[in-house]
Amino acid sequence: MHPNSIVPSRRDLLCQTGFGVGAMGLASLLSQDSVAAPSKPGENLPLSLSPRAGHHAPRATAMISLFMHGGPSHVDLLDPKPNLSKFSGTDYQGDVHFSFVNRASKKLFGTPWKFSKHGRSGTEISELLPYTARVADDICVIRSMQTGHNGHEVSIRYFHGGIAGVTGRPTLGSWMVYGLGSESRDLPAYLVLSDPGGHPVDGTHNWSSGFMPSLYQGTVLRPKEPRIPFLDRPTGVSVAVQRRNLGLLAELNKRHATEYSAEPDLNSRIASYELAARMQLSASDALDVSRETAEVHRLYGLDNDATREYGTRCLIARRLVERGVRFVQMFLGGQPWDNHTTIKDGLPAICRRTDQPAAALITDLKRLGMLDTTLVHWGGEIGRLPVCEGALDANAGRDHNGQGFSIWMAGGGIKGGMTYGNTDDVGHRAVDNVVNPNDFQATVLHLMGINHERLEFHANGRVSRLIDGKKARVVQEILC
Repeated sequence: MHPNSIVPSRRDLLCQTGFGVGAMGLASLLSQDSVAAPSKPGENLPLSLSPRAGHHAPRATAMISLFMHGGPSHVDLLDPKPNLSKFSGTDYQGDVHFSFVNRASKKLFGTPWKFSKHGRSGTEISELLPYTARVADDICVIRSMQTGHNGHEVSIRYFHGGIAGVTGRPTLGSWMVYGLGSESRDLPAYLVLSDPGGHPVDGTHNWSSGFMPSLYQGTVLRPKEPRIPFLDRPTGVSVAVQRRNLGLLAELNKRHATEYSAEPDLNSRIASYELAARMQLSASDALDVSRETAEVHRLYGLDNDATREYGTRCLIARRLVERGVRFVQMFLGGQPWDNHTTIKDGLPAICRRTDQPAAALITDLKRLGMLDTTLVHWGGEIGRLPVCEGALDANAGRDHNGQGFSIWMAGGGIKGGMTYGNTDDVGHRAVDNVVNPNDFQATVLHLMGINHERLEFHANGRVSRLIDGKKARVVQEILC
């Protein structure tokens, strides 16, 4: 809240009282169909996407993750390092693990771009992110992320599945919808907005439900229209006739499921088919951005060739959570932040494509009063090294760095206008208030009303959790 303000904003009010009246109202629900309801040992939550109460009062009811595959260069974007620029061209004295030894160099590479302070908070942000700079007071920049691994896939799986390098595990979105279900009956709880350039690195592992039923995996929307094929009703079939047909189909499915009640995959398949049928009546509206005003189109950059595609997906993400979708994740094709060479060209290009739409999402959610309850995440799986890859010339790039990097979070109980944690004086390693992907996951689930230690799934004779066999902390310092 601004120091001169008398009337608290909605966000400030929620920050101060979110665990008061709301918590009392929630208590009566916890004994019903919820994560906190008593269950028999070895029993999973009901196979359903019906909304469930969590373990405690949530600060956020939905999440949008803008995942930046490839490793955005934190020292060029969100983590200013004067000493890196001061000693650029000299040899780094610390130990460095290189992914590409044949192009390795220990020459420090100062950022070619300027950092400036922005907002009342004075958060320093690079000139490559001018739109993100405008929402500096709404975001929390975490400058001390660390995976401990330099590879893409190993770190991606750590972020999404909870264990570095391990496939076949449910992702964060799957755990979230397993625990909480969805507020929307007519749209999938977990939606993936894919890129026209193809799937991201590690493909479908990014949104897999692993050993959970397929009901909880991410549903991928096509990157271009029609984003969902065969969505229109057959020619000559009225809404009333279609509803009667769907009702009959639901009754037949119910009988079939009763006859084969021991087949969870069958129940998941039936639920998916029924959801697909209901989507014919509702998804077209959610995906139709033409219903938005010209002002909103300009905000997201739909009037600009560079930002139109990513901006459209950011706008669709907002429209989806507005309609009760629990978790939306956006990906880029391949790994465009993987700037091993010519970073002076490649980094500005991907920033031009994504900066305005990402910032517009924050502005738009805030304008609609949705930022209080929608958690937004921006970041990749790793960062980049402070030394150059190859010669320190126009073709210089940066190698992988999982030892220290930056992400940002906003909304849904996150303190805006702050930075948290630090890397060392050249941006190589996280040294202060280190946050790993498990800490990030524990914090996200906490904001959604889930205790990460209590959300369990029983499969293959063992009890599994998102954060398995490790200790993780909720990063309380960044919560309002």
